[in-house]
Amino acid sequence: MLEWLLRQDVRLFFRINNQWQAGWLDALMPWVREPFIWAPLYLFLGLFVTINYKWRGFFWIVLFIVAFGIADQTSSFLKDTVGRLRPCRDPLLQHFVRVLVPYCPMSGSFTSNHAANHFALGTFCFLTLKTAFQRYVWLFYIWAAAIGFAQIYVGLHYPLDVAGGALLGIMIGLLSGSFFNVASGWKQN
Repeated sequence: MLEWLLRQDVRLFFRINNQWQAGWLDALMPWVREPFIWAPLYLFLGLFVTINYKWRGFFWIVLFIVAFGIADQTSSFLKDTVGRLRPCRDPLLQHFVRVLVPYCPMSGSFTSNHAANHFALGTFCFLTLKTAFQRYVWLFYIWAAAIGFAQIYVGLHYPLDVAGGALLGIMIGLLSGSFFNVASGWKQN
């Protein structure tokens, strides 16, 4: 069963990385995954919660950073433990992988830190800001999914790496967001 799942994972990877290509995606996807592109969003969120929620906004920022840190360190631990090669490092596959960024990290592939980090932050924001953003709160998940997809598209991760990172991030986001809502007395619908 595991062998079959891994084969399907490689097939889906090559479909995304090789077949679903478009010039505009080749130009866009390397940027989508870069942290500095999202810095204005982080700045906006920090200002938004500080202006609107005063001291609880500071507590929100601290837990936002803590959720990121826990997701990042847990995903890094899993990479070292699992030891799956990235598609751009696998000697059997690397010659067929389109790597659209200037480097291929030496770290393992499972789980994707980008996916874990952004799904943790997206879930945290979803839980803590759903009253403020109402129907637009789902954009946090679209943001995280776009970053995860970009990791596959540029050739750095397999789909299961991103799915594993997403699940890890969602769990961490649920824990940190729920803790924040209870500890701060944050009122959500």
